[in-house]
Amino acid sequence: MYNIMEYGAKGDGQTNDAGAIQAAIDACTHNGGGRVLLPAGHTFNSGSILLKSEVDLHIERGAILKASDNLEDYYPLANEGKIVAHQSGLPSFLNSEYAGRPFHAFITGFHEKNVSVSGFGTIDANEKIFYGTNSGYHIEGTYYPRIPLMLLEDFKQLTIKDVTMKDCAFWTVHLVGCEDVLIDGIRILNNLQMANSDGIDPDHCKNVRITNCHIECGDDAIVLKNSGDYKQYGNCENIVISNCTLISTSAAIKFGTEGEADFRNILVNNCTISRSNRGISIQIRDNGNVENAVFSNITIETRRFSHEWWGRAEAICLTAIDRKPGIKAGKIKNITFQNITCKGENGIFLSGSSDNYIEDVRFENIRLQLTKKSKWDIDGYDVRPCPGDGSIKGKISGVYANYCKEVVFHDLKIEKDESILEFYQEDVTLLEITDVVIHQ
Repeated sequence: MYNIMEYGAKGDGQTNDAGAIQAAIDACTHNGGGRVLLPAGHTFNSGSILLKSEVDLHIERGAILKASDNLEDYYPLANEGKIVAHQSGLPSFLNSEYAGRPFHAFITGFHEKNVSVSGFGTIDANEKIFYGTNSGYHIEGTYYPRIPLMLLEDFKQLTIKDVTMKDCAFWTVHLVGCEDVLIDGIRILNNLQMANSDGIDPDHCKNVRITNCHIECGDDAIVLKNSGDYKQYGNCENIVISNCTLISTSAAIKFGTEGEADFRNILVNNCTISRSNRGISIQIRDNGNVENAVFSNITIETRRFSHEWWGRAEAICLTAIDRKPGIKAGKIKNITFQNITCKGENGIFLSGSSDNYIEDVRFENIRLQLTKKSKWDIDGYDVRPCPGDGSIKGKISGVYANYCKEVVFHDLKIEKDESILEFYQEDVTLLEITDVVIHQ
């Protein structure tokens, strides 16, 4: 046991205790491993912390690890630590191109093994220091990319368990090229208005289990990535997400939009999604493919938040669209949705491209109840990011399918009013629909 108080930590909420925390971590790993303890009853203000092999960073119930107010307290990770705005000067909901590598991080580490972060204490990422413009529904950050709460690269045998993470102004748990990961029983409580405050982002990761978590955040709650700066780690594959409760002002569960490699062999089951702008979204804009994914036993409740957030309250959204000319989107195929109950302002939206059909998608035992909840118009669909404004105008449908083939619906029930279409299909081949009930 390595108690950080014995290494000089004050725990008064004012002193930068990063040096003491780091000294305890260094001693722990040097001596073969053990537990670095942040004891209860203290707030430990800190700059960047570097995790190392064989260390359990344990935050006791009643202890708070809080990110520093001072940006100079964070390690520079790239570009000599320079902080820059969007290159185009556009807000984050328009400028979506991000290679995945921030300039700084709070809790970070590289090429380590057998590491854990545990305990029932709290990690506070101190979002308020990053506030930019606020529309009342969407807070833009002061720069981009901002500081993630956790950025861990190439970790083997990583466990994150029981902790509460809160108030992050960027991706909260960003895992890059990690293998054999267990995330169990954590809480992520971010501001629903804060742009880019994703919950958990496995990026080029393998053999990941995310279970028993509660996440509420602006932007996506759990999102699989294959971002451009980390291509050497290959595919994102062998992922299980189960028994989670999720709230998001973007998508509760998403694959993409960063997708420079393949996503495959993914199971999502026994989850509850509520108060989300989208339920499940597979957004392919780069050359990575998605295949062999099963979503089962999920309840979804959606509502539209505002025009700034991507989406129009779709329960399920699958899109394969080129990000821009010269960048060809990958394929979506062999996807199954079964035992899904959806209640919200929009239905199921499937849209490929004229030279890139969505293939082999099966829906079984699906219940859709389309009910107006928000003050925002639901007047079509949103396919951002893409060339142009990404808006498809017109009436919404229980099921919208465009540029798809081998799509099967079996045991589908739709409850809607007369202003909503049942099905819209265009350029769809081999569409099979059986056992459908429509209530108006």
